[in-house]
Amino acid sequence: MRSTITRLLMISRPISWPNTAFPFAAAYLASGGRIDITFIIGTLYFLIPYNLMMYGINDVFDYESDIQNPRKGGIEGMREQRKFHPTIIRATWYVNLPLGIYLLLAGNVASALLLLGVVALALAYSVPKLRFKERPGLDSLTSSLHFVGPMLFGFSLISWPDAWLQYTVAFGLWGIASHAFGAIQDILPDRKAHIHSIATYIGARATLWLSGIFYLITTGIIVSQGGPTVIIALFGLLYAVNLTPFLSITDRTSAAINAAWRRFLWLNYLTGFALTLILLIQNL
Repeated sequence: MRSTITRLLMISRPISWPNTAFPFAAAYLASGGRIDITFIIGTLYFLIPYNLMMYGINDVFDYESDIQNPRKGGIEGMREQRKFHPTIIRATWYVNLPLGIYLLLAGNVASALLLLGVVALALAYSVPKLRFKERPGLDSLTSSLHFVGPMLFGFSLISWPDAWLQYTVAFGLWGIASHAFGAIQDILPDRKAHIHSIATYIGARATLWLSGIFYLITTGIIVSQGGPTVIIALFGLLYAVNLTPFLSITDRTSAAINAAWRRFLWLNYLTGFALTLILLIQNL
């Protein structure tokens, strides 16, 4: 049992937990919420169950490409054998239903529909027939909504702040840029497995430049809001700077960008820490 739980936790990508839990928690508090039972359950839901569903289902249906991908098998994604796949699917149901049902009932009709939409997109990204992850352009947009969705749900439970649209657009563009950037390193194994992505479609260099432009636009939107959020804009620039050593990347050398991807994973923690400090200062 301990081994199974450990494997399931690794499948849920612990390094990415804050990317979904923090947007919900920040939105809930920023829109006038407080640390109550809904805040705790929502944060827990988007910390582990939601990620197990999103990444676990992805691992089940991406098995053929993952076994050919040298970066899989650790913090960037597991390579569980087929015999473990039914356990992943059952565990996804067991951990998502209780907290998910509470959150559906905790808000209003609009928030419930929004949560159902967020879950549906998380599944549509990977499940057969839909496979949004194999539709270039839609793959990056859907991936972005995996992270923007929890934030919007957090807003919907309380109220929509004045600047919610600007922050949503900025976060959405950041998500699109980040997915496209991450897809570059998988160009060769994805093509070998006949999986399409925005990176396999337009190539490594064009994808990297597109990501960099979106990061810069995101920074500009945040700067335009003024106040303490300008600090976050500075961190936004670091995401673009992180790409600069690879401006001449090619499809053949695409795997080398994994070094920038690993820096990106830790940069998220640094940015999240700065956001937390700003939220604390503003709510003292």
